[in-house]
Amino acid sequence: MNVARYAALAFVVLTLAACRAADTPAQSSPAELVRCEEPRPEFCTHQYLPVCAHRDTGIRCVTTPCPSAAQQTYGNACAACADPAVEGWRPGEC
Repeated sequence: MNVARYAALAFVVLTLAACRAADTPAQSSPAELVRCEEPRPEFCTHQYLPVCAHRDTGIRCVTTPCPSAAQQTYGNACAACADPAVEGWRPGEC
């Protein structure tokens, strides 16, 4: 009976660990990002060269975890930097 309990517990722990890993995408560190420059672009071409942008969500919390930043894929760097909430980007999709 104890073996069945340990097996069930191991299954639950591994399942939760896998779900947690899937829910938290790899975050880009600020050092890896190409920073958006001012003034921000007003018009962009529609070429598709996807970038993964580091976006400020505007959420401010007192406790952690606090999702104050998120990653979002944009069609190109110009489109990413046209969004005033984007701090920077890295090549490729998120």
